[in-house]
Amino acid sequence: MMTTIRSGKNLMLLGLGMLGLALITPVQAADIWLVDLDDAIGPASADFTIRSLEDAAEADVELVVVRLNTPGGLDGAMRDIISAILASPVPVTTWVAPGGARAASAGTYILYASHFAAMARATNVGSSTPVNIGGGGPLPIPSVPDPSTPEEEGAEQGQSPELGGGTMERKVINDAVAYIKGLAELRGRNQDWAESTVLEAANLTASEALELNVVDVIANDIDELLSQLDGRQTEINGDIVVLDLSDPQVNLVEPDWRHEFLSLITNPNVAYILLMIGFYGIILEFYNPGLGIPGITGVICLLLGAYALQMLPINYVGLALIVVGLGLMIFEAMSPSFGVFGLGGAIAFVLGSVILMDTDLEAFRISLAIIGAFAAASAGVFIFSLSMLIRARQQKVVTGVEAMVGSTAVALENFEGSGHVRAFSENWKAVSEEPIEKDSEVRIVGMDGLVLKVSKLE
Repeated sequence: MMTTIRSGKNLMLLGLGMLGLALITPVQAADIWLVDLDDAIGPASADFTIRSLEDAAEADVELVVVRLNTPGGLDGAMRDIISAILASPVPVTTWVAPGGARAASAGTYILYASHFAAMARATNVGSSTPVNIGGGGPLPIPSVPDPSTPEEEGAEQGQSPELGGGTMERKVINDAVAYIKGLAELRGRNQDWAESTVLEAANLTASEALELNVVDVIANDIDELLSQLDGRQTEINGDIVVLDLSDPQVNLVEPDWRHEFLSLITNPNVAYILLMIGFYGIILEFYNPGLGIPGITGVICLLLGAYALQMLPINYVGLALIVVGLGLMIFEAMSPSFGVFGLGGAIAFVLGSVILMDTDLEAFRISLAIIGAFAAASAGVFIFSLSMLIRARQQKVVTGVEAMVGSTAVALENFEGSGHVRAFSENWKAVSEEPIEKDSEVRIVGMDGLVLKVSKLE
């Protein structure tokens, strides 16, 4: 009976101990991923952000913080990032930081699309008027009448709330306005200012953005940001998600080799250089068949350049002008025309290079210095070929009948009429109307088939 009681006490003590262990087990830290976007929005940054959000969903992360500092970027890349944010099962906070950073143009749209929006002090957001698709600067900003001005007076002054520019410009502006207002409506943010940043290129400081309900919090560091976001809620796929950031564990997402590779080749200057190396490598292989290395290098660089260009906003007329220009310069080198084709090719090449990138964003334009370097190299090849042609035409002919007539030969025997002479290290049959002595020098005055006509050397 005592054994049974003692066993029961032991079991009770064991149960209490296990309960105590369960009670003192530490709560799992909230996993926070920090993703840096510190450049123009392009194919590489879009790919990196999208893959980071997908990996965060698989890892069941509590929150993804996108630390943003961008002057803007490509419309396609921006929309890809926004689509990934809207579809993400993990809450996303876009944080314009550090101090001095900005979320201009495409960055404003990304900020509006995020579940939570934050800015550090001394940052700004705005200037979201889309640039002209065909180049040539920003689209016209519409003239908005002053509310204090009577309607008639405003009309007389030429002010109109209608969008300026042509049909295409109005379509682009209206699309941008509807897009950002839709994001503002989804996240409950200021729609009026969202419209003004597109129509009027309006900008806000961090404090102004907080006051106008453009952002949710102002934070100078990640700890301050997370403390202010702790307990906030958002809606994801119809469910209310409450952030539990009481014990955050922040992990910086490092760019991998794929991001670095895409960042490199989608740089317009690098893509342009790869394209040129590809062209010249293939041309060199055609000039010297069998070398292999120029051809292989050319094909690889040409494919990499083409892959990069298909992700960039290129002007196909510019690309066609580059191809035509190179073709004309090659034709000049192979069939010299005293500069006509070469000069036309150089002009087409330069014009095509300048208009190749169909965007006004400075980060996605080709450097004029690089264009000048390749144009100078191509023109140098053309000038070298032309100078070699002129020099060759000025040189004396050294082969054929023209080279033999007027040259000298040595008689191998005494003869009058026909005999044999030695010319150009070969023995030839010769005819002469006057007697020729053996070992005397004679001049070749003509040629009849394989018979030389000779005469005495004066």
